[in-house]
Amino acid sequence: MEEFLDKLPQMDLMRSEKMTLVQLIIPVESAHRSITYLGELGLLQFRDLNADKSPFQRTFANQVKRCGEMSRKLRFFKDQIDKAGLRCSPRLEIEPDIALGDLERQLADHEHEVLEMNSNSEKLRQTYNELLEFKIVLEKASGFLVSSNTHAIGEEIELHESTYSNNGFIETASLLEQEMNPGHSNQSGLRFISGIINKDKLLKFERMLFRATRGNMLFNQTTSDEEIMDPSTSEMVEKVVFVVFFSGEQARTKILKICEAFGANCYPVPEDTTKQRQLTREVLSRLSDLEATLDAGTRHRNNALNSVGYSLTNWITTVRREKAVYDTLNMLNFDVTKKCLVGEGWCPTFAKTQIHEVLQRATFDSSSQVGVIFHVMQAVESPPTYFRTNKLTNAFQEIIDAYGVARYQEANPAVYSVVTYPFLFAVMFGDWGHGLCLLLGALYLLARERKLSTQKLGSFMEMLFGGRYVILLMALFSIYCGLIYNEFFSVPFHIFGGSAYKCRDTTCSDAYTVGLIKYRDPYPFGVDPSWRGSRTELPYLNSLKMKMSILLGIAQMNLGLILSFFNARFFGSSLDIRYQFIPQMIFLNSLFGYLSLLIIIKWCTGSQADLYHVMIYMFLSPTEELGENELFWGQRPLQIVLLLLAFIAVPWMLFPKPFALRKIHMERFQGRTYGVLVSSEVDLDVEPDSARGGGHHEEEFNFSEIFVHQLIHSIEFVLGSVSNTASYLRLWALSLAHSELSTVFYEKVLLLAWGYENILIRLIGVAVFAFATAFILLMMETLSAFLHALRLHWVEFMGKFFNGDGYKFKPFSFALI
Repeated sequence: MEEFLDKLPQMDLMRSEKMTLVQLIIPVESAHRSITYLGELGLLQFRDLNADKSPFQRTFANQVKRCGEMSRKLRFFKDQIDKAGLRCSPRLEIEPDIALGDLERQLADHEHEVLEMNSNSEKLRQTYNELLEFKIVLEKASGFLVSSNTHAIGEEIELHESTYSNNGFIETASLLEQEMNPGHSNQSGLRFISGIINKDKLLKFERMLFRATRGNMLFNQTTSDEEIMDPSTSEMVEKVVFVVFFSGEQARTKILKICEAFGANCYPVPEDTTKQRQLTREVLSRLSDLEATLDAGTRHRNNALNSVGYSLTNWITTVRREKAVYDTLNMLNFDVTKKCLVGEGWCPTFAKTQIHEVLQRATFDSSSQVGVIFHVMQAVESPPTYFRTNKLTNAFQEIIDAYGVARYQEANPAVYSVVTYPFLFAVMFGDWGHGLCLLLGALYLLARERKLSTQKLGSFMEMLFGGRYVILLMALFSIYCGLIYNEFFSVPFHIFGGSAYKCRDTTCSDAYTVGLIKYRDPYPFGVDPSWRGSRTELPYLNSLKMKMSILLGIAQMNLGLILSFFNARFFGSSLDIRYQFIPQMIFLNSLFGYLSLLIIIKWCTGSQADLYHVMIYMFLSPTEELGENELFWGQRPLQIVLLLLAFIAVPWMLFPKPFALRKIHMERFQGRTYGVLVSSEVDLDVEPDSARGGGHHEEEFNFSEIFVHQLIHSIEFVLGSVSNTASYLRLWALSLAHSELSTVFYEKVLLLAWGYENILIRLIGVAVFAFATAFILLMMETLSAFLHALRLHWVEFMGKFFNGDGYKFKPFSFALI
């Protein structure tokens, strides 16, 4: 047996890549180029040799800080380009590599230029808004200034007392000074203040004015015809023009303070119509000049942003790469002579030649007199886990890694999940009509794979696109299982020939009550379509799917135990084989393997034996005669033997292994043997950074802890054998639920609506059926079957052999940043 196992080929996909711990001694002059080339290769994971230092104490902290500042500037440029609504496609021609210092100076110049243009534009926009508000106030407030007194005294009072706030339009002061007579003031006449305010503040503003003046004021307001842009948010704001009439200096002071508090802008409006027109013309002239200036400034700013945008993508990539390089250099140690850097890391064994060639090229390109020293170190800690995947296997590997990363060189469940996962999903989802819908969705994702891979997708769409090959396999297996169940949207078809059953008479009036009669050979593939609608349809399908679920569950659990044997053999743990794998196989198959055998024999012989009675009385009365429940000769003595083996297997799992470990430990420290214990035989829970195969396990041996752990493990397996077998009955339950839901929607919605002559009712029935099929059967049921298949793999299958306490291989790679 050992010779046969040794001759088996290496299972490369089953286990993670062999890893090697390497050390690099890099001269300072070639360090940057060497790390850059290694990042392009992406097959070396560096260890942090400066973990005890803060980020500010590391050698290249200043360079990392400079890269961070450049990243901030690039984000600023990107925000400005997006805010301006520009679409800058990157240059197609290859740009020459730019030095970090030159790029830093360019970014500083561009940022200074853009900030200065933004500042000027903001000032111009503020001035433009004030002029625009002044124009609106002049147009709207003139309607409120109707007075019977149009003499010079009234004008002088109005012009002298009209007030505007500090943030008013200053350039109009020269015209107003010409209009006003500072030498004359009427302290007892009626005055007014005109201005403009945001519409959402109007109600509170009016209420505050009323309370402050105790009602001694007249408030008039009208909505402006055009919205005004807010310079701070660049949003259009609706504003309202107001005119407040009052009397007295004290009221004037209060009103101005309230206007300032509410952000209302006050503007002087002359009462004379001629002066209003003169002032309006002056404001319109200045508005026209400012519009031309703003348009020219916007064009200049967009041209500057376009020149940055053409190279923005390349600059972002360059800065990210440089920052990643310096972050990696900070993980290396400076030699005491300050002439070289020392680094350590993990790489796949197959990549050593490639890494060596890359380091030689870096030495040549940097014109260094001393080459990089690259040599292999003796591994003490457990290496990282690295699986090479493709587009098909990557999604399944991610599903397994979501539960736990495999221990180094541990059997990889993802290899088997590529087939078992979509198949168990299909057992629960089996309907080849629904499977075709899933297949169309998967084919759409595959057809647009190249385009969708370059787009930024939403979280849901990204999840679907990442699992496109999983969906494809689930659809194909669903079509296969649907053909076995003979269900197309719950409707059976005579695809593989005619039925083996027929009615007792031509009317088929007693088909459901009395049943059909068999008149030819069985239906060649899958369930006979005549079972549909018969009186034994549900008992037949229940029995079929329940027994099939048990068979599939026992087969997958046995596969998990077999993988635990290969794990133990690979790591050289003979104790796990003798005292764990063998009794577990005996216990599981003595009970549930025997049940699977009975199911197959009953199917093959057509026996009417009650398997529930057989299994129950196998424990209660093992020596009792089976009578009509006997399926084969010698069944009763076989049951007694299997029952005894199951009882023997429990203490076999529990007692020998802890005592064997204790004996090995005592012999080791008494000097009778000096062999190094394999870690899996000493500690049942190996940490990811513990020694494996090359290091000495120095932890104190605690027999009571080992014994309690083995006791828990044994009890968990014994109870889990029952619960896990029962858990696989979810395959039967969800398959039945999916089938019955499909039947209800087909018969109670589609057929019921189709029975009416009204075309509207038929259309409503088709719409409801399509909605229920799409959202309940194709979305909710798909998600439900997906999660149940996930549970069966994580708990029932992987729980038999998978430790999942490893850590991922995360190489330094530019492709991952």
